[in-house]
Amino acid sequence: MRRISRRSFIKDSGKATFAIWLGISAKGFAGKTIDIGRAKNFTPYILVESTGAITIYNIKPEMGQGTFQSVPALIAEEFEVSLDQVQILQSNGEKELGTRQRAGGSASIRTGYTEFRQVGASAREVFIQAAARRWQVGPDSCYAENGQVVHKATNRSLPYGDLVEEASQLELPKEPKLKDPKDFKILGKSQHRPDVPLKTCGKAEFGIDVQVPGMLYASVERCPVLGGTLKSFDAGEALKMAGVEKVVEVERVMGRYRSTGVAVIADSYWTALQARKKLVIQWETNGFDNFNSEDYENHLRALADDEGLPDKTIGAVNSLNLLPENTIEAFYETPMVAHHPLEPMNCVVQVQGDAVEIWTSTQVPSSLTGSGANDLHNFIGVAPENIKLHAKFIGGGFGRRLNIDYVIEAVNIARHTQKPVKVIWSREDTTQQGPFRPMTFSRLQGGFSEDGKLVAFRHKVISPSYMEAMRSDFDKTKVDNIMVEGIGEQAYEIPNLETSYVRADYHVPVAAWRSVTSSTLAYAHECFIDELAHKAQKDPLDFRLEMLSQPSDTKRVLLKIRELSNWDTPLPKGKGKGVAQWSFFAGLCAQVVEVTYHPNRSVTIDKVFAVIDLGETVNPDNVKNQVEGAVIMALGAAIKTGITLENGIVVQRNFYDNQLVRINEAPDIEVHILAEGGKIKGVGEPGLPPFAPALVNAIFAASGKRIRKLPFDMGNV
Repeated sequence: MRRISRRSFIKDSGKATFAIWLGISAKGFAGKTIDIGRAKNFTPYILVESTGAITIYNIKPEMGQGTFQSVPALIAEEFEVSLDQVQILQSNGEKELGTRQRAGGSASIRTGYTEFRQVGASAREVFIQAAARRWQVGPDSCYAENGQVVHKATNRSLPYGDLVEEASQLELPKEPKLKDPKDFKILGKSQHRPDVPLKTCGKAEFGIDVQVPGMLYASVERCPVLGGTLKSFDAGEALKMAGVEKVVEVERVMGRYRSTGVAVIADSYWTALQARKKLVIQWETNGFDNFNSEDYENHLRALADDEGLPDKTIGAVNSLNLLPENTIEAFYETPMVAHHPLEPMNCVVQVQGDAVEIWTSTQVPSSLTGSGANDLHNFIGVAPENIKLHAKFIGGGFGRRLNIDYVIEAVNIARHTQKPVKVIWSREDTTQQGPFRPMTFSRLQGGFSEDGKLVAFRHKVISPSYMEAMRSDFDKTKVDNIMVEGIGEQAYEIPNLETSYVRADYHVPVAAWRSVTSSTLAYAHECFIDELAHKAQKDPLDFRLEMLSQPSDTKRVLLKIRELSNWDTPLPKGKGKGVAQWSFFAGLCAQVVEVTYHPNRSVTIDKVFAVIDLGETVNPDNVKNQVEGAVIMALGAAIKTGITLENGIVVQRNFYDNQLVRINEAPDIEVHILAEGGKIKGVGEPGLPPFAPALVNAIFAASGKRIRKLPFDMGNV
């Protein structure tokens, strides 16, 4: 993957007879020939050379979600080139490519759909203008197709490469005309992803694959008691091992948490790992060796009686004076879970004087090279212009690689030698050191009027705070909006609604996990909606639709899932269907799960139906892949052992005791995409939140048993 810098700008321009950069400026659209002076506040996405070579830069890290194709596809569609005609290069946090070089929150396409198309459309229009000038005809008499401009009347054509010099003299239009979707050649059609062949034949380079000449390796022993730090260590035996170069103290910074571990630097990873076992370390546990998950769960349950911080209020729940027999209450619990990207944390760093060079897999390249308040330079004391990044393909992110703790740690290790150092976390390190999705508990209350209408709904969230974990200056007197996301924003028309948040102290590092708090809150919220439907003696889907009298995306999705799943077709005894939907910052998805409840009390999933609403789509095949993957991940969080602590130490160590869903456990999944225009929504996360509630609601329909605590055992319900 090529790095773009001021030097490479000049270098690239020297390679070709002539070249033009096209992209977006801070003040609107603007494109010129390569000119360092004019490159300030300019984000170049397309490089067209007079040789005919076209390069499109993807600024969104590729971690399996498909941005290596989807971002260039948006540009290429409007630029009238196929992806086979272009070279795609991943950005490396270069300031010329802006501060949006990050992937998270299902934001890559939902926030860039129009902008990336405008880049391509502006480039197309400027090349049409260039050809029209050469031919001395009106631009309206020309069109672009297949990387060239064609004159309608004479059928003359010129490839973009022949027009670079003329095009470079023109301003890119600030409001280019976008194509009518009916004319799309790439968008909305299933396409082969260009990164897949690289990955299947082993040519794709992930962070863990990086090899740098003269490279050393490091493995770090961190305090097993979370919240603890280093007191003293004896490295005598470790240093006796052949190949061990140094043993050093090293600081890791994870949000507001700081800790010190011991790093072994050696000539191979195996040597570093074996020498690490010979370290004799005394830890300062700070009293956290008395911490146990079971005690903390009881603490969260006790907090349910706290008033909490008010989030959203509609109507006046407290003034209704509902009859006790018309009210219902439930308490739902979800566990702490690990992110478990299959590529464990890793980072190669070389420090030479004031210069730092980094090779790694990260979701936030611009945070490693940028000058923002939470960017890397603040933690390592190196000016942003002296940090050089080589961003690699990512073997799974799920929010874990939004954090830069493993990079900070690697830089601190590499400072002890002039050679590049490759730091690799073992699977045990990855499982036991966090960060994790926190335990999240919910207390829900509902009430009906005497004529059977739902008139009151309360949802109180009890959980540690994500924002407090990331920022030591977070105002604890205010609601962490991340912790209540979605619960007050559903389209259901409930006249009296109250949502609130009870903050819980926590010393364990927590961080966003795929779909963030919606991965836990949707389970409680949508299961309780089912409980309310049962209380009202109504079909669960009918009950939801009755609360959606006005047109909405949620209503459209539920109507479609009803049709797709044959909801109204009765199932035989022992089988059941469950439905759930969830709308939040990332998007909207509804699911129906069909299950069989067997006489031995085990449950099997027969089918999962999913309807995801996108507004528009780039690659339908990739959308289906993402929804399927989200369902599998949600299944794992629902039925596999979570993360627990005893005496301050994470009990689970590896996949043998913190399992992932296996192939034979994967259900049949049918995905339907709604792409009917309107608001552009995300893909990567919306498929996850509805699954657990739909599954649990289906189990109730089949067995009459409510499951209010995750995870649960599918073999014994």
